[in-house]
Amino acid sequence: MRALLTAALAACLLTTAATAGDLTKGRTDLPELFLGAEDNDYAVPVKDIEMEAGKSYRLRITAKGQKEYKFFASEFFRGVWMNQIVINHLEVHMAGPPHHLEFDDQGTIAVEFVTVRAGEFPWSVQGLESRGMTGRFIVK
Repeated sequence: MRALLTAALAACLLTTAATAGDLTKGRTDLPELFLGAEDNDYAVPVKDIEMEAGKSYRLRITAKGQKEYKFFASEFFRGVWMNQIVINHLEVHMAGPPHHLEFDDQGTIAVEFVTVRAGEFPWSVQGLESRGMTGRFIVK
């Protein structure tokens, strides 16, 4: 009986692992989120981004302005399963969400994740909220 339970548990774990691995396949690229522009350090052309719960996505966040941008989306980061963060083809894998993403210079950070929790999650650039550097991630 014990062997049967052990085999059933092992099969269940393998199935769950295989299914979880499939979540990262078929990833959808979201509209790129630009922070600043060449002629306006506070421009944010796309403020709200919509997604569906349970799907895999890649979000590229690109700093184009001349400011230092501290991108915060704490509630959103806690509501997704983070696959990886990619900067210049270097990958960061973690067991938990990042506190924030910081851009000291122009460049792109790609965030790859699976949405888990539905809701509206605000994002902002710390210290530049009054300049309009805010938006929402909307997960349906």
